[in-house]
Parts: sequence; C-alpha cells; structure tokens
Amino acid sequence: MDLQKHAATAPTPPDALRASDADRDRVADILREALAEGRLTADEHAERVEGVLAAKTVGELEVFIRDLPAAHERRASPLSAPPRPTAGAIPADPDDNVIAVFSSAVRRGRWRAGRRIHAYAIFGSVEIDLSEALFEYQQVVIKAFAVFGNIEVRVPENVSLYGTGGGVLGNFEIDTLDAVSPEAPVVYVDGWAVLGNVEGRPKRGKLVADILDRVSRKVDKKLRRHLGH
Repeated sequence: MDLQKHAATAPTPPDALRASDADRDRVADILREALAEGRLTADEHAERVEGVLAAKTVGELEVFIRDLPAAHERRASPLSAPPRPTAGAIPADPDDNVIAVFSSAVRRGRWRAGRRIHAYAIFGSVEIDLSEALFEYQQVVIKAFAVFGNIEVRVPENVSLYGTGGGVLGNFEIDTLDAVSPEAPVVYVDGWAVLGNVEGRPKRGKLVADILDRVSRKVDKKLRRHLGH
C-alpha cells in the first residue's frame, strides 16, 4: 500500500514533462544552427524539424539534438539574464513618464521603449504594452507605483521579465519570464501597490520581430558562408 502511495505521489521525471512552444523553439534554433554549420544536411534538418513539431514531451525533443554539440553546451552553461539591471546601464532620470491621476494613460503600438520608464497610477489606470515596441536597449526598467490605482505591463513572449516590489493592502504580481535568446531584451518592473494593483505578464502570441530578424540574419550569414557565397 505504501509503495502504491509513493508511486502515485512521485514527481514526474523531467524528460516526461509535456513540451511547451518555448521548448520546441529552443530545439528548432539548435537544429537551424547545426544546418548552418554543416552538421546536418537539408534533408536531415527537415526530417528532424518535422519530428520536433510532433513531439509531445521534453524527452522526445531531446532525441533530435542529443548528437549535436550545441545542445550539450547550452545545457552545461545556460545563459540567462541577471535578476537585476547591470550596474550603470540604466540612467537615474526617466526617458518617459506615464501618469494617470483620476484618469487613464496608455502606451501601446509601435513605440520606442526607453531605458527607464516611470508609471504612476493614483485613482487611475496605466497600461504599458511593449508587445509591439521597438527595443533600442537590451535592458528596460519600469518603476511602477499604484495608489488606489492599477498598472498593467505587457511584454512579448520572447523577452525576459523580472520584478521586485510589494503591496500594501494591494497586489504586486510579476510573472517571471526567461527568454531563450541571450540577445533578447530584459524588462524589470519595480515598485509598490498601495491599495492598488501592479502586474506584469507576457502577451501570448506576441514576439519581438527585431530579435527574430536579427537571429534570422545571423543564421543566413552562417549558411551563406558555409555554401561559399
């Protein structure tokens, strides 16, 4: 009976966990690099990518890259953004102030995100949507202070998102997000919610096109070099 109970409560092995879209993207990136480096033929690459799209678990994904050096290098020394901004990288003065006092303020669409953004919601609401923003800097700090108000921060899925703050009879909630690419922007949300709400979340289905284009150009360059063009 005890053995049955133990088996029922035993944690699921990592390889048996269901694969996410981020897991598939990570494996696809490794396969793309292997093709550009000449480690895989075009037919081998196409066959493995097809298998990646059909894979259900993390273990099934790893089968397609276990013979590639890049997979082991990334696993041994994963690259992740620091939990705090690099010292001296962020100026003390804000590039942009978003203020709502008994009103609402919104930043969304195709806009240029500065290194420091200050957001104040006092009996009002502020929305900062970075899902289509142009990231001219890799590190962006958002100082968010909500007093009887609400501040929402939305980011693309392929950036890193960290938060430090708290709530006083309020809610401060940041969904931590780690980007796969070390070149991806990093958004830090700091602040307080006093009888209010501050939250930061990824916007599903939205990606930083600039990052994707840069990675694609890098792969194309490697492929042309390999082909002698």
